Amino acid sequence: MIRYFTAGESHGPALSAIVEGLPSGITITPEDINTELARRQQGYGRGGRMKIETDKAVVLSGIRFGKTIGSPVALQIENRDWKNWTEKMAQFEKPNEDIPAISIPRPGHADLTGMIKYGFEDIRPVIERASARETAARVAACSLAKTFLRSVGIQIGSYVSSIGPAGETASSSRLESLLAEGAEALTKEADTSPVRMLEKTDEENAVAAIDKAKEEGDTLGGIIELFITGVPMGLGSYVQHDRRLDAELAAALISIQAVKGVEIGTAFDNARNPGSQVHDELFPGAAHGPSRKTNRAGGLEGSMTNGSVIHLRAAMKPIATLMSPLHSFDITSMEAHLSHIERSDTCAVPACSVIAEAVVAPVIANALLKKTGGDHLAEILERLEEYRAEIAAKFKQ
Repeated sequence: MIRYFTAGESHGPALSAIVEGLPSGITITPEDINTELARRQQGYGRGGRMKIETDKAVVLSGIRFGKTIGSPVALQIENRDWKNWTEKMAQFEKPNEDIPAISIPRPGHADLTGMIKYGFEDIRPVIERASARETAARVAACSLAKTFLRSVGIQIGSYVSSIGPAGETASSSRLESLLAEGAEALTKEADTSPVRMLEKTDEENAVAAIDKAKEEGDTLGGIIELFITGVPMGLGSYVQHDRRLDAELAAALISIQAVKGVEIGTAFDNARNPGSQVHDELFPGAAHGPSRKTNRAGGLEGSMTNGSVIHLRAAMKPIATLMSPLHSFDITSMEAHLSHIERSDTCAVPACSVIAEAVVAPVIANALLKKTGGDHLAEILERLEEYRAEIAAKFKQ
């Protein structure tokens, strides 16, 4: 099974990741990784850090002649801003000059609880690792699983449906047309917008809302729509709680910094409607299984893929660092104080949608590997083709 770990601080020398369990024989190019890293850095509303960093991954192991070799892949992403933090983030000897401690936590951030949990007298170590800068390493690591899935006909795509008060008017027919080409057609279309929205009016309203929030020293969150196409029926399982695919997908998304809600299909609308208006009716005659005229279940029934497009939604809260800071207190003096200000974004929802695409890739890849087995790509492709043929044969009229 594929698993990955990341390491590194926001202003340390570098971020790194180790990816274990990738089958051998997957063709990987530098662009497969670096294009995803570049996409993560885009989006209207990003802060000054994106003007400093130009993220590119250096591959240290696990790939030979452009193909995975079955051993762990090690990746490193240089932090160009490290040169300005060598004393504040020195790993060993403390510099002679006084480094002021940060003792005023930001509401909504890991600052206060992290400081107490790990016994720090300075919030800086919490800021460094809790920072969403860590997601650059995750995007690099997960891009390998995303490339693997693409090689077996499974695509992951996304767009932003709302930012703050703006959005939610994307045409369902246009969305269906894009998804019919594969989820990456949706991604390609969304990437032409600075806020990754599909409708020009939504884009203009979102840009205006971000400008207003920036002027007021505020921040904005939003909602991400994520789709996975080409997934066969029967991935995942209902037999144990820790094998439920919907739970694994939700966990992957909720692990992203500032994501506080996940929805599968139209789950919250479903909760308000009777079953007759919720469950996706089945019709015979489709080439690769029964057809459905709706997809309210989001492609998952009984915690397994049902052959429909997987549809997930993620809610990202506004970023916790405000240029017009909220009320807080100094933990050393216990006196009231406005919260600490750290360089940050006004809105990072477009970037979060790219991260969301990344983190679900290993989940789907592992569900596929559990079904097919196999240590190299050719073996997996053969078994997957056989499985898809078996499904088609069962429903052949």
